[in-house]
Amino acid sequence: MSVTLHIESTDHEGQGIARNDGKTVFVEGGLTGETVVARIMRSKPNYDKATVEQVLRPSPFRVAPDCPHFGVCGGCSMQHLDARAQVAAKQRVLEDNFKHIGNVQAEQMLPPIEGPHWGYRHRARLSVRHVVKKGGVLVGFHEKRSSYVADMRECRVLPPAVSDLLVPLRALIASLAIRDRAPQIEYAQGDGLPMLVLRHLEPVGDADLALLRAFAAEHQVQWYLQPKGPETAHPLPGEAHTLGYVLTEFGLRYRFQPTEFTQVNPHINAMLVRRAMRLLELRPDDRVGDLFCGLGNFTLPIAQRAAFTYGIEGSAPLIARARENAAGNGLADRVDFAVANLFEIAEDWFDTLPQLNKLLIDPPRDGALAVVKALPPAASGRLERLVYVSCSPSTLARDAAILIHEKGYRLAGAGVANMFPHTAHVESIALFVP
Repeated sequence: MSVTLHIESTDHEGQGIARNDGKTVFVEGGLTGETVVARIMRSKPNYDKATVEQVLRPSPFRVAPDCPHFGVCGGCSMQHLDARAQVAAKQRVLEDNFKHIGNVQAEQMLPPIEGPHWGYRHRARLSVRHVVKKGGVLVGFHEKRSSYVADMRECRVLPPAVSDLLVPLRALIASLAIRDRAPQIEYAQGDGLPMLVLRHLEPVGDADLALLRAFAAEHQVQWYLQPKGPETAHPLPGEAHTLGYVLTEFGLRYRFQPTEFTQVNPHINAMLVRRAMRLLELRPDDRVGDLFCGLGNFTLPIAQRAAFTYGIEGSAPLIARARENAAGNGLADRVDFAVANLFEIAEDWFDTLPQLNKLLIDPPRDGALAVVKALPPAASGRLERLVYVSCSPSTLARDAAILIHEKGYRLAGAGVANMFPHTAHVESIALFVP
């Protein structure tokens, strides 16, 4: 069924929101202010799902998507919205989450952190499928709302040199004896050659190894093999590779394995670290905790400026990498690390830590609920500043509610970082003070 709708707003997934006979309709492809003809694709008791068939009155911010696979590939959903308007929409999502989930409001909205809109992805997980009906092997992201692999021949959010590998990779996988047992290629980029990690469910024979080596030489990439979990990833036999990235402003270089977590967008990461350092207002006598510290992305810049830095992370291999990075940058005597499950801590946990007067928290999407519940109240005067880096505005808003309404802190400032242009993903940073 097709209906004419006026798009009143957009939701956190970038869908238009309209009403049809009093019922909420989420409209894929609709932008705020537009009048569209939409087809109802799914009907639920409380809402409908629809997709735009025709735009009758377009938004002034509607643009033609750059990618020929837009609408089929599920990797990007907002290419039809002007890039600057995407950032404004993400800022509204953050503010709406603060209001409706946390019942809080930032005293100041910080300027958004922006960088390149294309070619920004230095990490990607590409699915691989041998599909006889489509003529061979497909390599790419999944189709929208589907487990099928999109028939992709380029990807504009990948660096051009990596995007250009999609078609050659299809031919390579098709030539392998294990082509039906290689479900994934993970890509990671540092300051050297692109790294490709081949997930394989059967041993890779000598003939296939020779094909991988030839591909690497021709296309200037490096291969890792991953027979089981991420911790099993290793270079091709007889090879050794060093993967790293640099925070130029701080003179720091980080080593990492291709399956270890690093930020997808190095341009935004560098600016996010700079913003975090400014918000922390570090002094030489500060004692700073970095929670969910990973391999030390924020920890090491803090350690350059503070008297003592304490990094905590739930992954023992990442803590080992963080220690290695601290030593490699001459900071081993200025920082200490510990392994702890920060999702399962007691409410008196903070009292067991070394004395700290400032915190940086950078949790995954689940947020830091147990951590904020364990923090001392603002009135204690023990914490001067808390910087919270978030990849989920809803869990940030939930945790902000506890910090403000239960612990007595103020939300002094918050803003977005456009880590994933052309997607609905919202990265943000917030400052809490007593």
